[in-house]
Amino acid sequence: MSGTFPTSPAFNSLNISSEQKTITSTTDSGKMFATQVDGQRWKLTASFPPMTRADFMPIYAFIIKQRSQKETFSIIPPVVSNARGTETGTVLVNGSHSAGDTTINIDGMNGTFKAGEFIKFSGSKVYMIVEDASADSNGEATITIEPPLRSALSDNETVTYDSVPFTVRLQNDVQDFNTGTDGLFRFEVDVIEAL
Repeated sequence: MSGTFPTSPAFNSLNISSEQKTITSTTDSGKMFATQVDGQRWKLTASFPPMTRADFMPIYAFIIKQRSQKETFSIIPPVVSNARGTETGTVLVNGSHSAGDTTINIDGMNGTFKAGEFIKFSGSKVYMIVEDASADSNGEATITIEPPLRSALSDNETVTYDSVPFTVRLQNDVQDFNTGTDGLFRFEVDVIEAL
C-alpha cells in the first residue's frame, strides 16, 4: 500500500458504483437462470474542480507514484464515508462468522445503523449495510450486509463506520489531464477496490 489519496483540494463530484458480475441465461419458455461469479467491488470516479498548477501537481504526483495499476492506496470518500445513523461506541464483531455470511452480530454499539452506510471490518473490503439496525440495551445488534463476506470474521474484530477507507488501485494504465488557456488544470481519476 502506498499511502492515502490527498484530501485537498477536495473532489467536486464523486461517482460510486458497485460491480458484481452475474451470468444469466434465458430459455425459450422465458425461465431465467442466474449465477454470480467473482466478487463484488466498488468503483469510484472522482472529478476535481478546475485547479491551479500548485493545487494539481501534488495530486498528479500521487497518481504517478502508483505506477499505473501496480500499487494500492487508501481513499476516504467525502460525505458517504461517514455514517448517517446515530451509532456511537467501539463497535466489534460478536462471535465468529464464515465467508458468505450476510448477517453479522455486533456489540459495543449505541444507537442505529442506517441502510446504505458503508462499513469495513479490520483488514477487509468495504461492505454496505442494507437494512436499518438498532442496538439493544446490551449494545448488541445484528446487521445485514452486502456483498456476502469474502472471508471469515473473528470475535472482537473492529467495525469501522466513520471515515471508512476504501483500498483501491487505479482502474487503467492511462492517467491524463488537460489544461486550457485559462491556465487551470482539469482532472478525473477512476479507481477500483483492490481485493
